[in-house]
Amino acid sequence: MSKQNCLVANDWICGEYLRSRSQDLTDATVQHIGITAASVAIGVLVAFPLALLARRKAFAGPVLGLTTVLYTVPSLAMFSLLLPLFGLSASLVVTGLVMYSLTILVRNILAGLQAVPEEAKEAARGLGYGPARLLWEVELPLALPALLAGVRIATVSTVALTTVGAIVDYGGLGSLILDGLDTTFKAQVLTASVLCVLLALAADLLLLGVQWLLTPWTRATRVTRATRATRASRGPRIRRRPGPGGGGPLAKAEDTAAASAGGASVAKAADPV
Repeated sequence: MSKQNCLVANDWICGEYLRSRSQDLTDATVQHIGITAASVAIGVLVAFPLALLARRKAFAGPVLGLTTVLYTVPSLAMFSLLLPLFGLSASLVVTGLVMYSLTILVRNILAGLQAVPEEAKEAARGLGYGPARLLWEVELPLALPALLAGVRIATVSTVALTTVGAIVDYGGLGSLILDGLDTTFKAQVLTASVLCVLLALAADLLLLGVQWLLTPWTRATRVTRATRATRASRGPRIRRRPGPGGGGPLAKAEDTAAASAGGASVAKAADPV
């Protein structure tokens, strides 16, 4: 009976709320995922050419400075500035989130490209690779770990910032949180907040799995380093070869002693009396 009255009692944890408002929760979660995915995808498409432009010293300062300034603009001010262009729509939220993601994505993509060993690029040029082929077949694959790390950070950040879109009624789970706060609906606030956290964790784990699949060489590098560290901790290995009479250090010692005794007898027989 208490479970049925938890809505009336306005409890924080209420199973009846999950059953009666499951469709609202599903719609809000789908909207949250859609806005987040669109923002990150567009952010990557915009950040990649900006990172390539920032590789030139003349453009590095302006590009990095602009993306940093965009990240410092408060979200309410950002949405207000974009409101005349997009109106009250999902495009308004997506555009604002794309701008916020650029500072993370541009810096990580640029760091990944700059970390590509010069020897690898010189070897590719020696094989006749042009600039475009060098970028797509050598530099970009080697920069993937840093790029995907930036995507993971940007995704988790975007999941959190999407809730701010509730001020224009396109905040996904944030809309439920805002409505719950306005009406003091405890179960709605807690449930939507927990779903938002779980969504961020799920997105991060999913992207971590994608990174694991797309960068197999990093796993091999870690295994090699771990093997070397284990061998170093064990100390130098002494390789013992088996003696003529069998194997093991005891047989080798016996053979050495016998050879020494034989050599002494020969020398004694050769001495003049």
